[in-house]
This record gives sequence, C-alpha cells and structure tokens, in this order.
Amino acid sequence: MTTWREVDPADAVPLAPAGLVLALLRGSILGAVTGGGLGILLLVRLVERPLFGLDRPLTPHITRAVCRAAFPILGMRYSVRGTPMRHRGAVVSNHVSWLDIFALNACQTVYFVAKSEVARWPFVGWLARATGTAFIARDRRAAKAQQALFEDRIRAGHKLMFFPEGTSTDGLRVLPFKSTLFAAFYTHGLDQIMQIQPVSLVYEAPEGRCDRFYGWWGDMNFASHLIKVLAQFRQGSIAVVFHDPVAVDAMPSRKELARQCEDAVRTGVGGLLGPRLQG
Repeated sequence: MTTWREVDPADAVPLAPAGLVLALLRGSILGAVTGGGLGILLLVRLVERPLFGLDRPLTPHITRAVCRAAFPILGMRYSVRGTPMRHRGAVVSNHVSWLDIFALNACQTVYFVAKSEVARWPFVGWLARATGTAFIARDRRAAKAQQALFEDRIRAGHKLMFFPEGTSTDGLRVLPFKSTLFAAFYTHGLDQIMQIQPVSLVYEAPEGRCDRFYGWWGDMNFASHLIKVLAQFRQGSIAVVFHDPVAVDAMPSRKELARQCEDAVRTGVGGLLGPRLQG
C-alpha cells in the first residue's frame, strides 16, 4: 500500500539537454539576483541595525523585490487575492514547496519562523538569518526562550510567518494544523493586541504534468527538485490567497484558533483546486 508521501513514478520528469540548458540559464540569473540582493541587504543592514535595532524599515523592501523577480525568471504566473493585514500579529499558511518562501515574501513583509537546523544550511541559512528569520529549537527546554522571542518580535511590529502543518505536502491537501506554536499568542496579553491571518497557497502544475509537480516533501532531494522546476519550459502558476484575519482574543484556546485558521486555509485551497483537493 502506498501513501501520498511516497514519490510516484508519475512525479518523475525526464530532462532533455535543452531543459538542462534552460535550467542552467534560469539558475544563473536567479542565483545572481538572489546573491546580489543578499549583498545589498547586508550592506544596508550595517546602517539599519545600529540606527533602528530590531526594527527593519529598509531591508524588507529588498527582500520583496528579489522575491518578486523570482517568478518572471522562472516563467511562473504569480497572483495575489485578498489583502495582507496591517494589524499587529502573525501569518499562517499551508506549506507546499521551497517556492512558498518567494511567494509569501513577494507581496508582504513577514519574518519566517524556522527550525534551528536551517540556520546551519549553506546559503539558505545565510539568507534566512539576513532576512530576520526567527529560529526555534525542537526542545521543550527552550520553550520559554522561544516564547519570549516571539513576544519581543510581535511587540516590535514584526509579522511572524508560520507553517502550522509542521511539514510540506504535495500541494493537493492541507494537513491538520499543530496548535503548539499558537500557545505563544496567549501569553502576557498578546491575545489582546494581535490577529492571525490565514493564507492559502495554491499551485497549478504546468500543462501535461502531474498535479503534484511543484510539491516538495519528505525525502525529496532539493537539488533535483530545483533543477526540475528550472528546466520546465512552460510553467504553471501559484496563487496566494489572503483570508480575513482572526482576532486571537475571539478564540477561547490555541486549539480553537488553530482549527479556525486551518479551516480558512483549507477552504481557500479547495476553492481553487476543487475536487482535486485530497485529505
């Protein structure tokens, strides 16, 4: 018996020589834009940090510009529905691919929450640290420190970006939201001042490709998946759907809050995928 977590032969995409050339071209341009943006961001941060401290009035604009540029480079159609909230709080979304980072950064200013191991990844870790990612350890002993980190960032006006599913999927389902991280929103009066905005990410595969084409999950190799996407001549699309924010103090518990956000995200994904939505 197989499950959706296992890679299906239909997911494999043969790479022709022309596709490899296209992957090299797109990869070179994307790498140059990303690396150049990182260099500029670090230079600006040298001035921004001593003047503004935790606040970042300048560098998020660089991050957004780089992420917006990624989709024309890839040849992917990118659309946004709804409006990012201006209220103090956090954003939660389903998680499909490494492309989510570009999609969510391209239309708003958010600061991702990632596991501490990401900080040690080559290049990706540098990008994450430079753009203000909040790192958390999978250790109960660090719970209080992480809670304090979340509180400091939210009170500073940072919108933290969470993936409450706890893992990425094939894009055809929304997994149950884990409520653990939502507990931090009920401490020291945060529930009185913040809202949570659910966001749905919906990918459409290129014509003729498997519906799971852009999904990156489980033990999939990042380099292979990156090349597959870069080598695709006619790309598909991604839609970012913003839902109405949820006031934390309107929900009696973290579990109710997590369920409310999950339902909104699931409805948004189902609205675009229709009968293809699974699980």
